[in-house]
Amino acid sequence: MRSIDLRSDTVTKPTKEMLEAMFAAEVGDDVFGDDPTVNALEEKAAAQFGMEAALFCTSGTLTNQLAIRVHTRPGNDVICDKLSHIYLYEGGGIALNSLSSVKLLDGDKGRISANQVRDSINNPDDVHAPVSRLVSLENTMNKGGGCYYQFSEIEAIKEVCQGHGLALHLDGARLFNALVETGESTLQFGNVFDSISICLSKGLGCPVGSLLLGSKSFIKQARRFRKAMGGGWRQAGFLAAAGIYALDHHILRLREDHARARAIGQMLTHLPEVEEIYPIDTNIVIFRLPETILATDYVAQLGQKGVRAVTFGKHLVRFVTHLDFTDNDLEDLKKRL
Repeated sequence: MRSIDLRSDTVTKPTKEMLEAMFAAEVGDDVFGDDPTVNALEEKAAAQFGMEAALFCTSGTLTNQLAIRVHTRPGNDVICDKLSHIYLYEGGGIALNSLSSVKLLDGDKGRISANQVRDSINNPDDVHAPVSRLVSLENTMNKGGGCYYQFSEIEAIKEVCQGHGLALHLDGARLFNALVETGESTLQFGNVFDSISICLSKGLGCPVGSLLLGSKSFIKQARRFRKAMGGGWRQAGFLAAAGIYALDHHILRLREDHARARAIGQMLTHLPEVEEIYPIDTNIVIFRLPETILATDYVAQLGQKGVRAVTFGKHLVRFVTHLDFTDNDLEDLKKRL
């Protein structure tokens, strides 16, 4: 029985056309700065967001951690939601890499407000408290079921940051999923954030890679820290070519993933063991089981039916639609659930 893999949108394989672009790439040594395809990807992404520069890296965790490392100093405070990827899923990197503490906020499914940010900023003259230095938002919000921010709230948060001398970072691993729903532009986001991390290996379907965007001086520092962390790479242009192809061809098709996610939500409403389904805004489906059913057991049962998913809590299960999950898979899934 063929497996239906809904664990994440990171499980995709390159399309035929993406592979052709990769094999045709002109490459050099990126540590020396002479890989023309990496340079082209970085220039393309920076221009797309109206930012000065970009840095191509192996993962979204690396781009996020580099951003935090550049923005903060040891003993500083990073303000984010308690469900943030940078806090939950990056190996304690804020403490390990940047020697900073974290102020965790309790937002709306991971989305924090300007008022919450304002109330959480420490008095810089209080020697008992760390100095608040950075606010990090996540859009879309993974643990919130792929929900996204209203741009007006982001602008309000930016105003608070400017008023208190704080930097504003975006973990935009799935930012394009939000943009195809809201109609907002990349330039709007580039104008508001001091740094942005975007993943190429999730909804955009690349095999590897994320980008960090910011000012020239910011990216220069991030490049140095990337090297110190062992993140420099050589003929990375083969992977950068996949990123260029994805930015050109795979953004608008994200709407197909969203439509299939909502179709899965409709299927789940008919299952007696499903007690709650988070609102489905993009390509992530999170549903709650009763207390009598453990998510680990349920996911194991799905696996026996050839459906791969992940637990997202003691009684929560997550599906993620993606480039390799087709309408035929959707019909097949209905028979297996």
